[in-house]
Amino acid sequence: MADQGQQKKPQYGLVNFERRRSPRFSVDLPIEYSLLDSSEKNRGLAENASEGGLMLFLGQKLEVGQDLRIKIFFHSDPLLQSIEVIARVVWTELAFGKEGDCRCGVKFQDIPLDGLAKLRTFLDHLSTIQTPRRILSGPQGDPNS
Repeated sequence: MADQGQQKKPQYGLVNFERRRSPRFSVDLPIEYSLLDSSEKNRGLAENASEGGLMLFLGQKLEVGQDLRIKIFFHSDPLLQSIEVIARVVWTELAFGKEGDCRCGVKFQDIPLDGLAKLRTFLDHLSTIQTPRRILSGPQGDPNS
């Protein structure tokens, strides 16, 4: 009963738990993308990848919720070549550097089974040469991006 007169001190701290379903790997893969309802193709770069999505650097700002058609080029493995996916923008922010550059996270919405197999093969190979990233890269820490 000695602590009745004492006030509890608030506790402060930061905990950052990885909430993704699959590990994310650092990559440097060129991509070609277009809005789902557009035929205009643009180029960008995937900076990290997982079985669930990508973090992209693009030359334009996109809106959360936009659907994209993305072609990912695996320049490091000639047997894989490329895959095409449909993905949804789940977070976005302006990046440092040139004006208009944007960093965003996309979640795969539709990926053909053969494309998923190719992606898994690529990521499995990466897992033998690098440790997966275990940090939240999106501003909201979306577990699916």
